[in-house]
Amino acid sequence: MPTCGTTPPARDGVAPAVRPLAAEGQSPAGAQDAVKLRTEHLSVYYGSKLALSDVTLDAYANQILACIGPSGGGKSTLLRCFNRMNDDILNARVEGKVFVDGRDIYAPGTDLVDLRRRVGMVFQKPNPFPTSVFDNVAYGPRVLGVREPDIIREIVEQSLRSAALWDEVKDDLGRAALEMSSGQQQRLCIARALAVEPEVLLMDEPCSALDPASTFQIEELMVELKRDYTIVVVTHNMFQASRVSDRTAFFLLGELVEVGPTEQIFENPQDPRTDQYIRGLFG
Repeated sequence: MPTCGTTPPARDGVAPAVRPLAAEGQSPAGAQDAVKLRTEHLSVYYGSKLALSDVTLDAYANQILACIGPSGGGKSTLLRCFNRMNDDILNARVEGKVFVDGRDIYAPGTDLVDLRRRVGMVFQKPNPFPTSVFDNVAYGPRVLGVREPDIIREIVEQSLRSAALWDEVKDDLGRAALEMSSGQQQRLCIARALAVEPEVLLMDEPCSALDPASTFQIEELMVELKRDYTIVVVTHNMFQASRVSDRTAFFLLGELVEVGPTEQIFENPQDPRTDQYIRGLFG
């Protein structure tokens, strides 16, 4: 297994070509047939600006879908559609359909609290609460009404274990979260998301603020987590996309240009714009 600083073999000297982490964390048999998230003719406007144009896309259960492309391509906008965070943006308008487990989440009567529990999000920069490690992870279950101390402790431990953080913090759960390293804070935020038992994890450039060692820890963690969760990750790091994802979608100026198995996208893209981006000719 390579380290974060290891560059995969390149096509014409640029494009990554192998996915060692993903290969070690293969999805369960048949998972490729189970669509967890789907968009149909999805368009998003911010006022008069078209941010996402007529996107039809599937994300499969127990797989990692990486969204790549230059800034302003609509990748983060897409993530926010899956848990309706665009609802909180002034003048945002969504057209088309978004499905989670076959249900249109933009249909009238959708329970947004339940949706955002099922579809968790990890942001670009770690955003732990200014409380203890324990209280950060316990926050979600408490909001959902869990009161029994023993159950809370069990949830906290299991979530920290799932985020590969338990062994580092188990002897000091009262430590202030803001005193942790950036890599630990990001894993804490992942543990906090896992504590409410989501089914999907949306990750918006989760490693952009981290050093290479912490980045590699998060990448390994993503591959482990896909055994239990569906993951959609936005990344500007093409080597990261090639290492961790099962499928890759390339976005450009709000358009979904191409989507397919990661190996195909990086080694044999069908659209010349995808090929040019992967070669580093723009972006």
